[in-house]
Amino acid sequence: MTPRFQWSPGPVSWQDDVSPLPPSEWNYDRAAHLLAHAGFGGTPEDIEKLADAGLERAVESLVRYEPLPNPKMQPFGESGFWDPTLDRFPESRPDASDRAEKYGASMGVNVKPAGNRPMQPVSDRFFYWLRATMLETRRLGYWWANRMLQTTHPVEEKMALLWHGHFATHENKVRDYRKMHQQIVLFERYATGNLRDLTIEVARNPAMLYFLDAQYNVKGAPNENFAREVMELFTMGVGNYTEKDVRECARAFTGWYFDDLAFKMDPEKHDDGIKEFLGRRDNFDGADILKIIFEQPVTAEFLAAKIYRFLVRDEISPALRKQLGTVLRGADYAVKPLLTAIFKSKDFYSAASYGGHIKGPVEHMVALMKHLGAESMPGVPDFNQSTIALGQHLLNPPSVAGWAGGKAWITPGLLIARGNVARDTLIPDMTGFRDWNFNAGTQGGKQGPNTVPPNGWDGTNESGQKVSKGGYLAQIKASGAVGSSTVIRKIGVIH
Repeated sequence: MTPRFQWSPGPVSWQDDVSPLPPSEWNYDRAAHLLAHAGFGGTPEDIEKLADAGLERAVESLVRYEPLPNPKMQPFGESGFWDPTLDRFPESRPDASDRAEKYGASMGVNVKPAGNRPMQPVSDRFFYWLRATMLETRRLGYWWANRMLQTTHPVEEKMALLWHGHFATHENKVRDYRKMHQQIVLFERYATGNLRDLTIEVARNPAMLYFLDAQYNVKGAPNENFAREVMELFTMGVGNYTEKDVRECARAFTGWYFDDLAFKMDPEKHDDGIKEFLGRRDNFDGADILKIIFEQPVTAEFLAAKIYRFLVRDEISPALRKQLGTVLRGADYAVKPLLTAIFKSKDFYSAASYGGHIKGPVEHMVALMKHLGAESMPGVPDFNQSTIALGQHLLNPPSVAGWAGGKAWITPGLLIARGNVARDTLIPDMTGFRDWNFNAGTQGGKQGPNTVPPNGWDGTNESGQKVSKGGYLAQIKASGAVGSSTVIRKIGVIH
């Protein structure tokens, strides 16, 4: 049995040192640190097992997880709500009505032949599907959260969560839970695979194609949305391309679209002319463009830094960024060698990396359940309601840039909300709970212990008493949910 040590960050001199941690420096606390950053933490028994394995075997088992059985992973249970009449779903309710007025039907329902409100069946059908796919996406989020909790491959799910925020799309625009599910499957499949291959698959993914308006990207009138984001947010970062590169990139992706859940390319809408892109000249298509992007050294540095900040800490020096980029590029963009180098490095166990990672709400909730030894995500508190109250709505990032992360997760109000969630997890309010899925008019339903009142809010507390926001927060502080930096660490804000 490996002896248990208390909080034991390495010396300051280890910072930015990518040389391997000596075996003599491996202990229980560092195994806990590894499991928390590489996955979602675990019980003392989980940590003990990892500590006893030694650094080399511990990292190997986490990163090269494929041979390990994963018996609790269940497929998503399809509801059958979707049917083919919902294909090419209208972009708005007026669009649905315009179609019905033109063709006499829309989304598989006919206009009323006589009487008042002839468009009412069309309007009902439109809003039915918005509601249905929203609820199914919440159910999909619960399913994914359970996979994060129950998996024996924590690195796979942690990296899939990273790619969801990196290649961000949201259900509010996609409006098809099946496409969001398809993305989760894609991110799991390529979680630690080849990043160039993943990016090509994302470019062909129906959710991404719809989200960044591929339907409007046609020969003679290219739409630059995907072209700009694939360089600015997904691969290279600002300042490493020109506006001409954006225009030429957009031309290369013309004609890319989808049919239901399958990628297709329409030759009639594709611009097959000569393009000049990042100093190269040929009749490139989209896949060619992505391959050229991945030939740029800055791409490896950008992506390696993104992975590092998600798993280790926000601050990364230019020298470390360059070193990690070299590792990623040297592995031809395979992620496993980079993860192995990070998790074995002295830098990973340095003082700068201890307590340097602020968990996002989804990671926080899963880790909380992991530490408690829960076998599945509870119904009370509601996972979606809790994480939204903490600032993260799984499968609904705020924009194509994903979530800001880092210190954005710990505003004063959100810190108090984390304390509330910890309290509600340990002492669930089974009698006062209201299923917000039955409340169509609000995001969170009745003000409750999981939510932090917005600025300027005056309402009631759980006892029905009138209380200002300041009074509400004072009551929470007095209850002991949040008190000091020690309590903040104990409720799992940082690790």
